[in-house]
Parts: sequence; structure tokens; C-alpha cells
Amino acid sequence: YKAINLDTIQKLAEAQNLQSVEVKDLIAAGFVSSAQLVKVLGNGTLTAKLDVQAHAFSKSAEAAIEAAGGKAVKL
Repeated sequence: YKAINLDTIQKLAEAQNLQSVEVKDLIAAGFVSSAQLVKVLGNGTLTAKLDVQAHAFSKSAEAAIEAAGGKAVKL
């Protein structure tokens, strides 16, 4: 798994004005390769209401995404 933190997702969503962040967005931004599985970790803060798609989530990341009003979608 390639670890992606919430602060990275927040910055990507702000920069590209995204309502949802999918693995293809992370690949396009150069954070992961297409061969890697993505695990979202809870470091950083998430202020945007986002639907986040990934292969795995830490408990803290899932809680933070839902607390911001979004959804953690496991692939």
C-alpha cells in the first residue's frame, strides 16, 4: 500500500476544486503509481466535504472524512 495522508487529499481537493478524490486523481497528481494500492491515513486535517475512494483507510482517516461530512469508499 502507498500511504496518503488527509492533508495531501485536502491540498489536492483545494487545488483542483474536487468534490471527490479517487485513485485516478492521486495517480494524475503523481502521488501514487497505477500499480500501487492506496491507503488513506489520518495525518493532517480535512476541512472539505469529500467522498474519498481508496483501497484501505485507517480508523482515524475514516472518522475524519465522515466528520467533515464526506464518505470513505473502499474499493
